[in-house]
Amino acid sequence: MAIAMANTDDLFKTLRKRGLRKSVARAVADAEGGGKKAGALARDVLADLDKAGDAIRTRVTNRDIRQRAGKKAATTRKRNATKRSEAAKRGAKTRKARSRAR
Repeated sequence: MAIAMANTDDLFKTLRKRGLRKSVARAVADAEGGGKKAGALARDVLADLDKAGDAIRTRVTNRDIRQRAGKKAATTRKRNATKRSEAAKRGAKTRKARSRAR
């Protein structure tokens, strides 16, 4: 039993050093002992970590996609600003014409 506890503590310490939150690291380390719920929890944690790894991989390795998305967003903002400016100019022109009519 002492050996199993030592392995659990080693796993816990290793996971914490790798940046895992304490509660998650404790749950995974305890799951090593076995049990139906413990195994399911460990699988859930692994799935979450896989998703996080995929997200990091996508952001880091697909720079060109993010760069294109940024340029598209900048173009959209510029286009919308131009629309707002034109609308404001039309409104000012209308207000000026109405103030002269009075």
